[in-house]
Amino acid sequence: MKTVDRFILHTARVLFLGLALASGGLRAHAAEVTVAVAANFAAPMQQLSQAFERATGHRVRAAVGATGALVAQVRHGAPFHVLLLADDRSAALLEADGLAVPGTRFVYATGRLVLWSAERALVDLQGRVLGTPATAVSTGAQPTLRLAVANPKTAPYGAAALQTLERLGVAARWRPHLVQGENIAQAHQFIASRNAALGFVARSQVMPDGRLTQGSAWLVPAHLHDPLRQEAVLLRKGEHDPAARALLAFLKTEEARAIMRAYGYEP
Repeated sequence: MKTVDRFILHTARVLFLGLALASGGLRAHAAEVTVAVAANFAAPMQQLSQAFERATGHRVRAAVGATGALVAQVRHGAPFHVLLLADDRSAALLEADGLAVPGTRFVYATGRLVLWSAERALVDLQGRVLGTPATAVSTGAQPTLRLAVANPKTAPYGAAALQTLERLGVAARWRPHLVQGENIAQAHQFIASRNAALGFVARSQVMPDGRLTQGSAWLVPAHLHDPLRQEAVLLRKGEHDPAARALLAFLKTEEARAIMRAYGYEP
């Protein structure tokens, strides 16, 4: 082998070793971030976590629940680094109480509420089914319809559902027929399992990529309830965690925003 060839081969080996060491070094500094996520955002968060891990090497561990329940867990010392809420009020309260890092909260998405049924023809595109007495409508399986909502005391989407019923003037008609889930995920489960004929869920749960996956639905006009602005915030337990700060920065990237838009959120 010629001297020049030996030199080229040696240089290539050194470069390869350097890249391998550098890569190993980056992975060695990879960390894990624990995120508390509002139930309505569970599906997009799964995809965002995968994209974040590919981009940074950091791992994501997610806990899902109703916003009010997650906030209560933070107050009781839960080891969360980042909190992704379904409202734009709770983060400020945590910040005032010294549990969140000042200056880190921001609206990462605005959600939409949907009236949904697993039955194909039950919910019309104008939501007129809500104006019909529950006892006068039948799917064939049960003479009285039950309407599923998330707990309005802990879940912003549940509060938005009740606001919608109030503004439509049908709250009194449906109140005896409400089935209440702990969060929006359980409300969706009640409907999917036919324990409730219809109910209010997040758009991301039934219309990924803007297409209804099953049943029938009405996209609730935004003026019928308070805006579902969802805030993210860095918690004190994650203040010095590079993965936590990296995740919050990632949520502001175009890659993350594209994922959110695909699930029907406005970043």
